[in-house]
Amino acid sequence: MKTALFVSVCALVSASVVTVSTQAQTTQQNAFPQQSAVAAATPKPPVSAAPAEPVSTKIVPGSRVFIVPMDGFESYMAAAIAKKKVPLVPVADKEHADYVITGTSVDKKAGWAKIVFMGNIHSDNAASVTMTDVKTGAIVYAYAVDKKSTMHGQQTTAEACAKHLKGHIEGKE
Repeated sequence: MKTALFVSVCALVSASVVTVSTQAQTTQQNAFPQQSAVAAATPKPPVSAAPAEPVSTKIVPGSRVFIVPMDGFESYMAAAIAKKKVPLVPVADKEHADYVITGTSVDKKAGWAKIVFMGNIHSDNAASVTMTDVKTGAIVYAYAVDKKSTMHGQQTTAEACAKHLKGHIEGKE
């Protein structure tokens, strides 16, 4: 008898909960009829899974390039671009440039121990350059070089950067 009473009470409670839940949903829909009608009438834009169009990293030969001041390395870089016949035109004003070259150069002179014990007066040099497209902001070229025991220091590293830049433009690298 207790089991039958318990089952009846559970059935009654379940029916009450279902009735209250249904009434709450109906009340909520009636409270905001315009909002649900607007949401149903407004078409949703299709969700595109495709990424944005890729940005080209191709450097156009004959483009104008501005070389940002780099503690004197910019002069070596401009000279190296001319010496290695890189198909770019260096400009003095950033406003007229298609690309911008930035970077750093470190020159480490030979210490006294290297000079005395090894008889080596040459310095170690390192440089890194980055070329950025002005319109898109994309990095189109980056190169780093570390030259040991160079006689002409920054000139050597700038020429290495220019040589590899020319190879990149010509599609060899």
